[in-house]
Amino acid sequence: MTLHRRWMLALALFTGVVTALFGLFAMAFAYTVEDRFFDRLLQQEVIAQNAYRLEHGRWRKTGADFIVLHESAASLPAELAQVLALEPNRREVAGRGGRHYHLRALDQPDRASWLVAEVSQQLFVRPIRAQLLAWLAGWGLLTVALALALAWALARRISAPLEQLARRVAAASPGQHPASVAQGLGNDEVGAVARAFDALLTRMHDFIAREQAFTRDASHELRTPLAVLLLGIERLQADAAMAPAAQTTLAALHTSTLWMQQTVSTLLALSREGEMAVGKTHEPVAVLPLLEQWVMAHANWLDQQSLSLDVQLDRQARLRLPEPVLQLVLASLLGNAFSHGRAGGKVRVDFEGQALCITNPDADTPQASHGFGLGIVQRMLAAAGGHFELEQHAGTTRARVKA
Repeated sequence: MTLHRRWMLALALFTGVVTALFGLFAMAFAYTVEDRFFDRLLQQEVIAQNAYRLEHGRWRKTGADFIVLHESAASLPAELAQVLALEPNRREVAGRGGRHYHLRALDQPDRASWLVAEVSQQLFVRPIRAQLLAWLAGWGLLTVALALALAWALARRISAPLEQLARRVAAASPGQHPASVAQGLGNDEVGAVARAFDALLTRMHDFIAREQAFTRDASHELRTPLAVLLLGIERLQADAAMAPAAQTTLAALHTSTLWMQQTVSTLLALSREGEMAVGKTHEPVAVLPLLEQWVMAHANWLDQQSLSLDVQLDRQARLRLPEPVLQLVLASLLGNAFSHGRAGGKVRVDFEGQALCITNPDADTPQASHGFGLGIVQRMLAAAGGHFELEQHAGTTRARVKA
């Protein structure tokens, strides 16, 4: 429900409730005034009758034909006698056949004499009750209609700037910054929000411009040297006079340089919006060949570590992730495992269900890595639709990668 309709509904409901309450109060007031009138009339008759009896020794004729004096309770109508037998202090009784009684006991010790007024023909509220309720209902509906009109005007006045602000904000995007969201809005709360949003959009636009410039410059400044380095290594490898030991070193350098190129491309893609959107379908990638490439590229470094590598993967082990992302994830997690693993331990790589698991003997969560930090791993997997978990128990650290 829109804010406009909520305003109208709230004000209409409030008006309806207030109108109904005042209608009830009006009806209660009318009935109370009517009852007080008859009570006062009977009280005056009681005073006159007592004074007359004191002077003449007998009751006098009542001052109104609808008031009847009963010198004993035995002469009371049966319906009144039944009620008074149960409630001696009752002053008003609704009888059968539309009759309505008001009664007072005369001031006698035995309370045997009563003044009874049958007022069904003197009531002025009950005969017009239907008309009165219709009149109250009509004015209530009119009041609600006026409230709806007022609510519509107020809601339109309040929601129109909000709708205008919402349209302008919806039109804003990182690549299209509106001139001013607050243009044409007043100095009220909506205008204050719009001006604050203008300031935020300006800062965001400047930040995006700086990031785009950095990404563009980094792309050029990183890719060009890597391409030159890779070309130089390939020329050296083509030299038949190169010694076998040097060829081995060049092969490791060539693999590492390729990994660096893929790393730069993946990180730059991660920095651009929509490059690896969640939900994008990726072909399954074999894990073992990428693991073997990483081992070959880091063979010399691995020889210097005090841990061994236990690979429990078959050729069918695959993850539905982009190949560059999976390469970087493997490099980061294996680098962490060998850099922070306990000396003499064993790094195990296997599949558990649909997850790639890398387990190493480690008492503490890694805070740094050989290669990339775990924060980047999480960002890359999240961008590619994967999931990363890190568990610690029994002196080991286990990283789980799911696609």
